[in-house]
Amino acid sequence: MSRPPLPRSSLPRLLLLLAGLLGYGLSLRLMIEARVGVAPWEVFHLGLSAHAGLSVGQVSILVGLALLAYTRLNLREPLGVGTLLNVLLIGVFLDALAPLVHTPGTLAGRWAQFLLGVALLGLATGAYVGAGLGAGPRDGLMLGLNRVYGWPVARIRTVVELVVLAAGTALGGPLGWGTLVFALLAGPSMAWGLALFGVGKGKK
Repeated sequence: MSRPPLPRSSLPRLLLLLAGLLGYGLSLRLMIEARVGVAPWEVFHLGLSAHAGLSVGQVSILVGLALLAYTRLNLREPLGVGTLLNVLLIGVFLDALAPLVHTPGTLAGRWAQFLLGVALLGLATGAYVGAGLGAGPRDGLMLGLNRVYGWPVARIRTVVELVVLAAGTALGGPLGWGTLVFALLAGPSMAWGLALFGVGKGKK
C-alpha cells in the first residue's frame, strides 16, 4: 500500500528546513575558507578527521549521530524528519560546497566572510528549527538543556562551544582568532535567529 502524500502545509516547512540546512552547511564552509580560525565544532571535527582519515563532513555526520543518541536518551528531546536530515545533509553540504567557496585575497575580506558565516549560521538555525520538523543533534542538545534546566540559549551555546573547543584543541584541530570570535558570537547569533522564527526563547 502506498503512503499518503504529505499535507500541503508540510511542503513549505520542508522547504524551509532544507534551506536552513543548506545555509548552515554554507555558513560552516564560509568560515573554514576564511582561514582566520574555525568554529569550535569544526576545530573538533577537523581534529578528528585528521586522525580518522575522513572528510570534515563525514566526521560531522558521525558526531551528529552520537549527539543524537545522547539528546534522545538523556534529555528526551523529540526527534523528527528534520533531526535525521540535519545529521546527514549538513555534512554532505559542507563537503559539496568545498570547491565553490574560496578564500578572499585580503585579510579584511577573510574577516568579512567569516562574520557573514557567523550571521548566516544564526539565521539558518532559526530557519530549520522554525520549520518544526525536529532540531538537529547539536541544537537539540542546546534546546534540550534550555527546556530541562531553563538556562538561556545564548549562555548554553557559548559554554558548549568552549567545551568543544578544548576537546578539539587536544585533538590538534586548527585554531585562530576567528575561533574565539565565533565562541563569543555564536550564542547571540543563534538566539537572534531562533527569536526571528519564534522558537528557543530561554529564561533571562
